[in-house]
Amino acid sequence: MVVSMTGFGRSKKSSNQFSALVEIKSVNHRFSEYQIKVPRQLLHMEDKIKKKLGEFIHRGRIEVYVTVEGDRLATRQVQVDWALLDEYHQYITKIMDRFSIVQGPAIHDFIRDEIISIEEKDTGNEEIEKIVLAAIEEASRHLLQMRIMEGAELEKDLKLHLHEMAKRINHLKELAPNVVGQYQERLTKRMSLFLEGQLDEARILTEVALFADKADISEELTRLLSHMNQFDATLLVNDRVGRKLDFLIQEMNREVNTIGSKANDAAIASEVVELKSCLEKMKEQVQNIE
Repeated sequence: MVVSMTGFGRSKKSSNQFSALVEIKSVNHRFSEYQIKVPRQLLHMEDKIKKKLGEFIHRGRIEVYVTVEGDRLATRQVQVDWALLDEYHQYITKIMDRFSIVQGPAIHDFIRDEIISIEEKDTGNEEIEKIVLAAIEEASRHLLQMRIMEGAELEKDLKLHLHEMAKRINHLKELAPNVVGQYQERLTKRMSLFLEGQLDEARILTEVALFADKADISEELTRLLSHMNQFDATLLVNDRVGRKLDFLIQEMNREVNTIGSKANDAAIASEVVELKSCLEKMKEQVQNIE
């Protein structure tokens, strides 16, 4: 089954105290790459989020955006540096005695950042994690469904190209046997013109035999068809097939290039161009397959 690497999924989950909104989008990538953006209070959940994503997504560049709302995402506590406050008070008292200051210090004289601060602590609430992971799972399912639907379209397109290639190959099989005969005819005319009609039949047959061996594309066509059959069969495999399909396209391209280098015929060269065009389009599509 062909699965695209491009997709989008969204989910929102709520409880009595919290709500979590998750948006996931993915694009093609050679490997698996995650970019997860969560509130600071949920940074400790990154590994759990990746593990949950891995149940549905196996390849691609995945961007995850998590937004959480609620009143108890974190607790805030006042922290006082009592030792520093005591020392601060002693020095103020000494200053007052030294300069005979009657009025004592006001409370705001002690409210300073270095003495009194507000510390925020994560609640570590299991309920938050539960609804976030539930939203991650649902969004992942939506994304996977979209990737499967797009993968089905990619599969249809790839099969159309395979069908077009098969037609081109059948035409090549029809053209190939004529190449040697046409070469022999051209060679005979040239030698007849050059030698003023005194032909060396043995020499002509030798040259034709050498040309026939060099121009023979039957093995390349056989291997090309074999690769195409493997490609078609791989499209039906219920697994991650993107890398294998990419490899098969490289192998098909190699055979087509060899056919092109052997071809000493305009019609064959034209079919080679069309085959390479099909393979180039297929390669672009395969880059999006998981």
